Amino acid sequence: MSVDERGPAVARPVSPPVPARRPSPGPAKAVVVIAPLALTIALGLWGIRRKNTMWGDESVTYQLAHRDLSQIWLTVQHVDLVHALYYAVMHELFGLFGPGLLTLRLPSVLAMSVAASGVGLLALRLAGPRAGLLAGLVFPLLPQVQKFAQEGRSYAMVCALVTWATYALVVSVPHRARWRWAVYGSTMLLACLLHEFAVLALVAHGVTLVVSRVPRPVLRAWSVAAAGVVAGLLPLAICSAGQSGQVSWIDGPVRLRYLLIVAVVGVACARAPLGVRGPVRLSALAVPILVLPGLLLLTASLVKPLFVDRYVLYSNIGFALLLGAWIDYFHRRQRSSRNAWIAAVVVLAALVPPSLSLRTPQSRTNDVTAIGAAIRKEGRPGDGLLYLAGQHRIWIAAIPEDTRSLTDLALAQDAVSSNTLGGVELPAQEIAARMLEFDRIVAVRAPGTHSPTNPREEAKTSTLRRHFREYGTTRAPGARVTVYVRDHRSPKAGPGSNSPGASGGVMR
Repeated sequence: MSVDERGPAVARPVSPPVPARRPSPGPAKAVVVIAPLALTIALGLWGIRRKNTMWGDESVTYQLAHRDLSQIWLTVQHVDLVHALYYAVMHELFGLFGPGLLTLRLPSVLAMSVAASGVGLLALRLAGPRAGLLAGLVFPLLPQVQKFAQEGRSYAMVCALVTWATYALVVSVPHRARWRWAVYGSTMLLACLLHEFAVLALVAHGVTLVVSRVPRPVLRAWSVAAAGVVAGLLPLAICSAGQSGQVSWIDGPVRLRYLLIVAVVGVACARAPLGVRGPVRLSALAVPILVLPGLLLLTASLVKPLFVDRYVLYSNIGFALLLGAWIDYFHRRQRSSRNAWIAAVVVLAALVPPSLSLRTPQSRTNDVTAIGAAIRKEGRPGDGLLYLAGQHRIWIAAIPEDTRSLTDLALAQDAVSSNTLGGVELPAQEIAARMLEFDRIVAVRAPGTHSPTNPREEAKTSTLRRHFREYGTTRAPGARVTVYVRDHRSPKAGPGSNSPGASGGVMR
């Protein structure tokens, strides 16, 4: 058939090209969430009992959380108001799962695991899946994170809440939905109610938004949420200001070196071109939360010493984001992955010694279990017991069996009935008189410190100096337990002061 005989061509509609389907982020997101979660739980459970020991701050948690909610409320009117919400949470957990070290510490393990997943999701959103996985895995390996993941205090919970508030912030910037900002504000407020210094993260978030040059409606929405957080925190801040004597033990920055090291390393990592996705850059988010809270706390310490590393534990969020993204950047620049694997092995090997050390009783400031054991070993039934100073009584109260056979010479009313941490002590003259009724006294004091200069403590020390002599001292982590015996060559202070039967034991 010739060309002329062909029928007319029929025009067929042409479909527009189908865009290539982007791979679903589901599997990558699941890995970024689950892998850090699993690693943090594994590290948290490893050595969680710390050889069945407890340190002083955990002892406070243990004791207060075992009181009724009404008793907790009455106690925090005098002391530890800043931790009231945490004690109430732990009270409910002890009621559900029973007493014990696992119940005390497992909530922190789980909270830090949730924080690790949040760090991974932040990096995933800002720098991609591999950076997200790396940041999420870096976070639980940090020594400070490992330490507080196994501690019965509020800091891990605060860290988790700040992490997810930060994630809510990043998600809210492009969407601007009011409910997202409500979630952000509520999460930040809860973190601040668990510990007031979480409010410093709010400042870091504000700096992030300013540096990122977000639209004015976003800044306005953040300002409303931030104002709500401050308004919700203000009553607690005002009431707890009257208990500022609780931090009088801080005479300078406590464990500042760690923060300085991670800040320098983190800022150095931020110089590389890290993730640039979305309206908020990773470095613009991570650097402020790494540097600003500690810097603000140090600045406030010029007026009153306040800096303790755990108060800004959440700064590790920024460091993990920066280091994880930098490792991803380093890996992409390397033609061979050999160097990356060698570096990873070296870093992991370097982390082994501190990780092992953190799971020993010596890793904490004191060990109330060892102190109680020393008292039990040195004391005899009927001996007198003296705390220099009286505030140290809180150390031993979590394990009353250690001191049950001894007589607390200065105690007028116990801690529970008086709604205090350390109980109420007798007047100075009565303490001195009771001391002279005993031939043996077991005295507990912190090493290298002097008792507060008040009449009660002066009565204790002067009576020991004038009428007793030191017989022997046992050292425990964070304390000295000293046995004093009556020096019968000293002048008698009153009737019955020389009675050997008053102590219930024989002088050794």
